[in-house]
This record gives sequence, C-alpha cells and structure tokens, in this order.
Amino acid sequence: MTKRNTIIFVTLFFAIFATVTGVGIVVPLLPVYAQTLGAGGFLIGLIFGGFSLTRSVFLPVFGRLSDIHGRKPFIVAGLFSYFLISLFFILAHHVYTLIIVRLVQGVASAMIMPVAQAYVGEITPRGKEGLTMGIFNMSVFIGLSIGPLLGGVIQDQFGLNAAFGSMAAMAFIAFCLSLSMLPPAASEKIASFGRNPVRWTMILSDPVIVSMVLFRFLYTACIGVVWGFLPVYGSVEFALSSSAIGFLVMLGVSVSGLMHIPMGFLSDRWSKRKMVMAGGVVVAVSMVMMGTADGFRALFAASMVFGVGGGISMPAIMALAVIRGNRNEAMGTVMALITIGHSMGMLIGSVFAGIIMDLVGLEAAFFLGGVLMAAGVAQFYAGTRHVKAV
Repeated sequence: MTKRNTIIFVTLFFAIFATVTGVGIVVPLLPVYAQTLGAGGFLIGLIFGGFSLTRSVFLPVFGRLSDIHGRKPFIVAGLFSYFLISLFFILAHHVYTLIIVRLVQGVASAMIMPVAQAYVGEITPRGKEGLTMGIFNMSVFIGLSIGPLLGGVIQDQFGLNAAFGSMAAMAFIAFCLSLSMLPPAASEKIASFGRNPVRWTMILSDPVIVSMVLFRFLYTACIGVVWGFLPVYGSVEFALSSSAIGFLVMLGVSVSGLMHIPMGFLSDRWSKRKMVMAGGVVVAVSMVMMGTADGFRALFAASMVFGVGGGISMPAIMALAVIRGNRNEAMGTVMALITIGHSMGMLIGSVFAGIIMDLVGLEAAFFLGGVLMAAGVAQFYAGTRHVKAV
C-alpha cells in the first residue's frame, strides 16, 4: 500500500474498532438496565432485534449510495450519529425510548461497517485481498473481545452512565479522525463514482455473490445459536459459572480473530472456494460437538473448533467479496449484502433455535446449527462449482 492508503486503512481500522468496542461495552449491560425499567423478555428482544431490523433495511441503501457519492460522507455521518446515540442512551429512562434509540443506532451502523469495508476493498492491492481483509477484520474481533469485559469493569467502578459515556467518547474520537484523515470523497478511487449504480439484477445474477451471502447468513445463524443458547446450556446442564460461560463464548471469537491474518494470507495463495467450504464443515462439526457435550472440557473443545472453522472460512469470503465487488464495480453494494447476511443470520438463527429448544430440547438447538451450516456448505458448492478462479 502507498503511504496515503496506509493512513486510510489505519483510520478505518480504528473507526470500526471504536464502534464495535463501544457497542460491546454497553450491549451486555442493556438487558439488566431494561429490566430495571420494567421490560419483560419480549421488550428486551425488541431492544436487540430492532437494531438488526433497521440495520438490514438500510444496509443496501447506504451501500449503493456510497458507490455513487463516495465513502467518506457516510462513514463520518455514521460515526457522528453513533456519538449522539450514545448520549441518548444516558437520557433514555423508559423502555420504549431504549427501543427507539436502538432502532436509530441500527441506521447509523448501516452507514459505517459495509461502507468502511468497501473503502478498504477499493484500496486493497490486487492479489492481497485475503491478507488485507483479514487484518482489517481484526478490528471487529478485538472490539468484540475486549468490549464486554471493559463494559463490566466501567459499570462496576463508575456506573452505567459512564459506560454509555465511554461509547460516546470512542465514537467521537473515531469521527474526528475520519473527518480529518480521510481524503475528500471526490478523490476516492471508486469505479462507479458519479454514475448510476449497477442494476440489482446484474449483481444478484452473480452466483458467487449469492452463494457468499447465503453462506454468511447461515454461518452467522450458528453464531446466533451459540451466543444465545450456550450460556443457558452451560448453566442449566452443567451448572457452569458466569465467568466460565463468558470464557466459552469469547473463546470462539478470539480463536477466529487470531486466525484471520494467517488464513487471509493463505487464501491469497490457495482456492478461496475450498477454504470457505472447509471452514463450513468444521463449523458444522463444532455444532454437533456442542450438542453432544458432557461438560466444560467438551464445550471448550467445541468452542475452539467453532472458532477455527470461522477463522478458515471468513477471510476467504471477504477476499471473494472484494474481488466480486471490483468485478461488478459495486463494492459498497456487495459489502452491504454480505453484512445483511450477517445481521439477519444473527437474528433468525437465535429465534429459530429458541423455537426448537421449546419444542424439542436445548441440545437440538445446536444440532439445528449443524444442519444449517451443512446446508450452507452445500449451497456454496452448488452455486460456485461452475465459476472459474474462485
């Protein structure tokens, strides 16, 4: 990368790290806070589901607009919105106010993540898509790993409002850096800049893009199962402590994050298609391991394997997204579609797993995840088998 592109990369890395860490600080605290305001399970679900809903609705909108008008305006506006939203959390003293704030936060999130990924995709050297996106995605995994821990410490020492204030501070710093360090939108190297965007029919006729989005959707549905039901499983079946459960949940995230750089490097030199499918098979196996676990050690092994599977497949998926985004001259749109798959997978995976748990039993929720991931591998194989250079 040139010096200019390196500055852009570092700025965007911090922007994503700041927003993910900020959200990680407060999201684990929101259910307890909502309960103190009188919320039941349904309203708590709305607080979390509302974010995914508005995010999914606006992702394609901002992705396509950034393909036309440039990335910087949306990234800067999204970060400033995050800053304001963080302050509104402090002022929210009613459950329905919290729901509205989370709905708006979903809109702001749609301006940041896929647009920043598209920007990085634009400046990525050809042939280094896997390594570059692997390094960039570390911003997400580091934020996911330290955010919840940091939030607990801040709340214990200074109170809930201080946690909200920390989220605001991180978003504001990222806003200032992006405003000053990112070059003007007119100087961005976007293939479709100032032109009508590529038609949806053309993008959705690309079998690789469709297969990637479906794979990401089904993989993230498995994450929704693990994050939503591993805590219940560990507590009810094995009487694990909260710290042990938290360790298991974060283990998969940490392992996957650590693998992103080496697996990204490998994906630039090996078949990305094979890496996606291999990682998917590993994830499916890990879900079965969770469903048949007999204690902490078995869950530890299953969480490790789950992280390995994601660490193998996700850098290859993101490298393919960069390649297909360049090919279709619609980087923002492609990244938005990938993020929609992630957002909806997290929501729908946890909901369906909950239904299965109520009807059949807790272990069956994990077997459902295994079936979903196996289906993801099968559809990816079918959708990409006739495409060359994948």
